[in-house]
Amino acid sequence: MSNNRILAFSSSRVGQGGFLETAMPAIQKFLGSEVTQITFIPFASVTKNYDEYAAMVSAAFANLPYKILPVLPGNAAKIIEQAQAIMVGGGNTFKLLHDIYQYKLLDIIRNRVNAGAPYIGWSAGSNITGPGIGTTNDMPIIQPQSFNALGLLPFQLNPHYFNLPITGYNGETRDQRLNEFLLLNPGVPVIGLPEGTALQLENNKLLFTGITSGVLFTTDDSSGLTQRREITAGEDISFLL
Repeated sequence: MSNNRILAFSSSRVGQGGFLETAMPAIQKFLGSEVTQITFIPFASVTKNYDEYAAMVSAAFANLPYKILPVLPGNAAKIIEQAQAIMVGGGNTFKLLHDIYQYKLLDIIRNRVNAGAPYIGWSAGSNITGPGIGTTNDMPIIQPQSFNALGLLPFQLNPHYFNLPITGYNGETRDQRLNEFLLLNPGVPVIGLPEGTALQLENNKLLFTGITSGVLFTTDDSSGLTQRREITAGEDISFLL
């Protein structure tokens, strides 16, 4: 993991902001001037075709010095193997992982990132950086070969994290759902990423960044009970690596 560089956003938008608007300064600082091309994986998309999704990303990057290279089923393996940087968009996490397995890309993406290619993701693209996708909010609209994901980070993510009990509503809150995951997967931490936050991994240092606090869910080794605590913007959480 020493070579891994990962920037995992909760979402592509914050509040009423534009698509990737608030992410752009962080992306440019993260990539710097050495990268000139970004390989974009659009397979999480369900409502847009891949060309439309890639065009939307290219438009968002119009003022940055990076060319967007879309990944399509026909060129996927080759273009990812040669990627300077990899970016994976949001959409449906099950659809994204289904296609990654279908086109035999899981090891190719992992190997390229482990070799030093920066990885940027948001929403579903962030979900797959963990060991599995068991903490996604998405509905399983298609069945991937496995729930096992890239495993670039040794903990689970929950992008779009939001926990608000509603009077008269008898379904589970987000915290209750994540608590269920921890009860069945003790020892696997989960980070709740509210919109407007991100994780950044560089030089074996993992930072939680953004405009609000996040949440870390863990299991107490002695009691087996789940624990929840806030993590603040700028906090170093490298102990999770």
